Amino acid sequence: MFDHCLYFNTTSLARKLEREWSVAFKPFGLTPSQAFMLRVILTKPGHHQIELAKEMNITKPTASRSLDGLAQLGLIERRGSNKDSRGVQIFPTNHALQIFDELNAASGEVTKKFKSLLGAEEFDGIVSRLRTISSAID
Repeated sequence: MFDHCLYFNTTSLARKLEREWSVAFKPFGLTPSQAFMLRVILTKPGHHQIELAKEMNITKPTASRSLDGLAQLGLIERRGSNKDSRGVQIFPTNHALQIFDELNAASGEVTKKFKSLLGAEEFDGIVSRLRTISSAID
């Protein structure tokens, strides 16, 4: 019935991917969205919340809720901005820095699994096409 429906097929796939990455990030006590956000923060410390929301393609309130969760887990800290006295920059804590490699490895294992299932070239092509579609919709 929904063979040609982009919405149905992408949301169905998203639910399956959510389950896979949930298992990968469970040992860290993180949801997939928290884990991916933390990985961005670890890679680029000092983001402002609005920049982080844009990079993650989420709303500012959604970013705020995720950041609240990461702060409660002791993985990030908010500091006053050097550039804007009203702004807040996000930095990883030492605990976050300690789990960075393991977090990347856990995500890498899921990616490796899907590349094995689909073939590396097909996997990379799908990701590229999805990014193209997303950019076209913006």
